[in-house]
Amino acid sequence: MPQIINAILGSGWFGYLARIVLTFMFWSSGLAKLIDFNAGVGEMVHFGLEPGWLFNIATIIVQIGGSLLIIFNRWAWLGAGALAVFTAFTIPLAHNFWAMEEPIRTIEFYVVMEHVTVIGALMVAACASVRKS
Repeated sequence: MPQIINAILGSGWFGYLARIVLTFMFWSSGLAKLIDFNAGVGEMVHFGLEPGWLFNIATIIVQIGGSLLIIFNRWAWLGAGALAVFTAFTIPLAHNFWAMEEPIRTIEFYVVMEHVTVIGALMVAACASVRKS
């Protein structure tokens, strides 16, 4: 491996940047639900999650809390696991393409494929967080 690549991959700042980017979709969503709490509650109710305020609080805690555990590399395996399970639960709740009509069925199918990929990335992050160099 070229020395410059090795230096970048081994640097602390790059690790933080990678973990921030990996968790971006979660912490940004959690912050949006926190900043506009009523919109977050409305989203929960839209997907049949009642009471909406309780599910919104739980979602904020999982999204922001799990992201912080990964970003600061403290119990990152737990944060990655929580976000992976959360992402898996969103599939039947919000992206049930098998019950939709075209063309939205195909669009939601690809969203599910992206969710599966994110789950895989979180699994890699969990594995990496427990490996010793």
